Parts: sequence; structure tokens; C-alpha cells
Amino acid sequence: MENKFVSMVIYLHNEEENIIPFLDTAVDAIGGLFKKYEIICVDDACSDGTVENIKKYAFDKELEGIVSVVHMGFYQGIEPSMNAGRDIAIGDLVYEFDHVIVDYDKSLIEDVYNEMVKGYDIVAASNSKAHRLTSRVFYGLFNRFSKSFAKIGPETFRIVSRRAINRIKTIGSHIPYRKAVYANCGLNMTTLEYTPVTGSAGSDSKASFSERGGLALDTFIYFTNIMEKASAVLSGVFLLATVACLIYSVADHFMGQDIASGWPSLMSFMSIGFFGVFALLTIVLKYLSVLLNLVFRQQRYMVADIEKIVGK
Repeated sequence: MENKFVSMVIYLHNEEENIIPFLDTAVDAIGGLFKKYEIICVDDACSDGTVENIKKYAFDKELEGIVSVVHMGFYQGIEPSMNAGRDIAIGDLVYEFDHVIVDYDKSLIEDVYNEMVKGYDIVAASNSKAHRLTSRVFYGLFNRFSKSFAKIGPETFRIVSRRAINRIKTIGSHIPYRKAVYANCGLNMTTLEYTPVTGSAGSDSKASFSERGGLALDTFIYFTNIMEKASAVLSGVFLLATVACLIYSVADHFMGQDIASGWPSLMSFMSIGFFGVFALLTIVLKYLSVLLNLVFRQQRYMVADIEKIVGK
């Protein structure tokens, strides 16, 4: 058994039916691989019996490791919640489980560790099945326009070294999207793909479309130059519309046409021009909003309390 101390950070939002099978798999794998471990369950405003099941499991199994339940002050989503859990983790290595639906064999938990000891600081496990279209579009755009050499994609869980955690904390106190920050921290990272177990449920995010969309937009602004390119394209379109309008006006003047007859076309060009102005203004305002958040909103999650559960 390895002598390292390991932390498991688990995101939970109404996972009453899935938490026990997950803990059976994860605890069995981690307990058989490492001598010492802790389990940090992040309760993101669960309204079912998830937390009660965790407590019952800890006492019934008489777990060797200490189980902590981080109760978020209100529903805050996976990224702030997992940041809160990771910030209190003290392990040499940290397993981050974004989902508790087990669609993989428990040996995969050991496989990502074995891959890490080959010289990586971040190793992720990714389901090889086809993912939703919006996810494929997002990751495709991110990897195309990202300033990092590392590529990201859908992940089920990952293992992160203490060095990687310390590194990302030097990047900034606010971690908007962990995968993107890991990809931009300059340390070696890789992904192990696995074929989902037959008959298992999928592990796609439960986040709402608006939540995923907001996170995607913030991620593009923080870590890619796609917004800059979009701004340049819109500026070019606006410039072309202005030139076309000028050419049309000159031609209309020399051809002696009645001004009223060109009114619909003129209004069309003006509409295009205003669209360009407001589109650019929207992007500028979004950038200003992000800058204000970075300067004035250092704490991006709210924890109500941390409950310690000792099984043995």
C-alpha cells in the first residue's frame, strides 16, 4: 500500500440513490491502495437524504478515514462547490469526483494514480462515449482558441498533485473553471479514456443550460482569445457596412436618383451599423464585468459549516 495521504473531494446535489454505490466503489479502491485517506463530501444544497446516507455509511462501515461534509450556504453549482472542497483538502494527492454515477470499473481509480507516477501532475478519466453536442462544440472551440498547449474534454474524475494545487493558487484566488486552469498551469497532464460499463447510467452534468452557458462564456473570456477574434470580425463587418453605405450614397448622388427611393436600403445599412456597435459594446461590458469580479469579489463561494464524521 502507498504511504501517501489522499483526499477525495466529491460533489453532491441530490444524489440519495447514487451516493452509497459510489462510496462502495471509491472507498474500496482508495482504501486498498493508500494507507491514509479523507473523504470530503460537498453538499451543494441537497434537499433529499444524501447527507443522511453518508453519515449512516460512515458509521456502518466504520471507515478508517475521516469523513467531512461541507455544507454550502445555498446552491452554488459544481465549480464553486468543488473549489470549497479542494481548499480544505490536506492530502498529498486529491481525487476530484465531479459525479457519483459509477460507469467504470473500480480499477480505473488505481489506473489514474499509476499514470500519475509516470511523471504527470494531473490525470483525468474520461468516458469514451459520444457526449452531447454542446459539450463537443465548447471543447472544440476552447482547444482551438486556447492559449495553452494542453487540451481538455469531458471528464468523470481526476487526480491532482499537491504541487498542481499550489500552482493554481498562485494563478489567482478565483478559479472559475478548474479544467481550464489545470490546462494553463504549465504542468504535465493527461487523460485516460475508458469504455463505460455495460448497463451503467451516463455521467453528464446536471447543471442547467443557463449555468453551463454562463460558465462557458466566462471560460472563453478568461482562457481564450475567441472573444477578441469575434470582436475583430464584428468590427470588420461594421467597417464593410460603412464602406458599402458610403459607396451607395456616392453612386446614388451621381446617378441622380430620388433620395426617398433609397430609404429602405439606407435603413438596412444603418441597422447593420448599429448591430455592430451594440455587439462590440456587449463584449466590452462583459470584459469590464469580469475585471470587476476579479478585483472586488475574491471569495466566490459561501460555506455554511463543515461537519466532521468519524466512522471508527
